Amino acid sequence: MLRLFVLLLCCLPTAVLAASESWWVTTDLWGNPAYQTLTLERAGKRLTGELDGDALEGERVGNDIRFVVTDAGKQTYVFSGKVGGETLRGTADYPDSNNPKTRVMHAFTARLLPTRPAGPPRVHDFKPTTWSNEFSAHRKPVLTVWPGDTVRTTTLDSGGMDEHGVTRALFGNPQTGPFFVATANPGDTLVIRLKRLRLNRTFADSLDGIVGRALTPGLAAKATELGKPVRWKLDLERGVATPEAPTERLKHFTVPLRPMLGGLAVAPGFGSASPSTGDTGRSGGNMDFNEVVEGNTVYLPVSQPGALLYLGDAHAAQGDGETSQYALETSMEVEFTVDVVHGKAPPSTPRVESPTHLMALGQGGSLDDALRSATQGLTQWLEQEYGLTLSESAQVLGSSVQYVVANLAGRSVGVVAKLEKARLAPLRPATK
Repeated sequence: MLRLFVLLLCCLPTAVLAASESWWVTTDLWGNPAYQTLTLERAGKRLTGELDGDALEGERVGNDIRFVVTDAGKQTYVFSGKVGGETLRGTADYPDSNNPKTRVMHAFTARLLPTRPAGPPRVHDFKPTTWSNEFSAHRKPVLTVWPGDTVRTTTLDSGGMDEHGVTRALFGNPQTGPFFVATANPGDTLVIRLKRLRLNRTFADSLDGIVGRALTPGLAAKATELGKPVRWKLDLERGVATPEAPTERLKHFTVPLRPMLGGLAVAPGFGSASPSTGDTGRSGGNMDFNEVVEGNTVYLPVSQPGALLYLGDAHAAQGDGETSQYALETSMEVEFTVDVVHGKAPPSTPRVESPTHLMALGQGGSLDDALRSATQGLTQWLEQEYGLTLSESAQVLGSSVQYVVANLAGRSVGVVAKLEKARLAPLRPATK
């Protein structure tokens, strides 16, 4: 009988003996939500796992749960709560950040994350019904995806208009998202492969303006009447744009269509205010870089669990710098695939990789600051991927770098440092 019992026990499904769960935890720190990833491994009542990489131990009895997290400095955080379906609620006993000998109680909630489905990566068709005017860590994710998954979705134009010419959201580059990318955690790098960008209407809007940064005093005096709306016709069959009401001199002027995303970003980290969808920084944003196009790959540093990816502000075409304040603003169908790089320092600036070039996007309040940021970002890339010293990078940059003004229209400006990959091929990358 004992032998039969042992045989039956050995044949029980693993899930009966142990369970693995991932949760998205929100802790209220004096009105400031802090987000963390919780992983629990259960064997009977015993719990082990991690909270943002720190080990924990505890137990679960019925729906009651308690665990103690120990950080690298040996400080402990005690979580007690109750599970209700896919939600966990309770209190977290923290050391006081100003007086470690004192303890402070904080409320927390957690949402159970779905397990990764068996089989190959999936394709998700997502139709948005709401949009965001901030790159916020506090907005509920619209969809959970896994590395390798592909999303097919749509964007509005910068004025909030959809493919039918109907205003659906507030102007100011409303974004689709955020998309929660499972396994992405602070310190990782999110990889976004732009597989398909397709215009879905036959008009775009722009201005006849020139941004102030591009004007001399004399030119500014002549430009006082500029800033008027200009509508463009998009000929999707021929792949060109033309002014809808051209002057005599522009009646044969055409612009090749080159669909791009002006906005692409992940949420900022704890303690950072949510940037407006008109702003740009290390996490991406309203980059307005005309190489964020189909076939290219964008790399962004992860600062929140799930990365929380936003995209929008589609352009049918744009010159370097977006000097007219608006590009050819329109709506778009977007298809992208996500991946996550763990265990490697994330990029200090957004990166864009094309089949032919490496491009690091620097942002700053001035072109000088943006230039410095772009140079630093590209040298970091050369060090990480090719193992180059600063001296070696300097020789490569001095002989081969190209600088492009990406954006002049925002509160910050963007400069891109780019290198041809063919020139780097003999250097034999240290890692890939």
